[in-house]
Amino acid sequence: MTLNASGGGLAANSDQDETAAADALRATERERVRALREVEMAVAERLHADDYQLVTPAGMTFSKREYLHGIASRALRYTTWEAASPMRVRLADQMAAARYQCHIEMRFADGGDLGDFRHIDLYEGRSGLWRAVWSLATRIPSQTDE
Repeated sequence: MTLNASGGGLAANSDQDETAAADALRATERERVRALREVEMAVAERLHADDYQLVTPAGMTFSKREYLHGIASRALRYTTWEAASPMRVRLADQMAAARYQCHIEMRFADGGDLGDFRHIDLYEGRSGLWRAVWSLATRIPSQTDE
């Protein structure tokens, strides 16, 4: 499958195309995370759809505006966001999902948090580019939490 540059859709031509499309989505997710961590707002704006929504491990939801404002103002800072597993990708027509485990350390106005998380990101092909529309992070309990 490949991302159609003109319409943002996917077209399955071969296993090689599907592998290339999965690799492109992995690269997009890595670029999105890097932009959030390094506060590169132009990249973050481009890779998040206007109707993006983040669902945190605590169950809170944030719109694109709320989330990226927190990043831009440095009220939310990711000091670490490192993949801890291979990124699995599912592809469908104009939609894709990425799932992986990661270690995240973040700081915010009234404290911070760190831990290991399962991260799922849903993307849609829009205007020839993968754009994140939903993100969900679930905390992985540490060995001492059990």
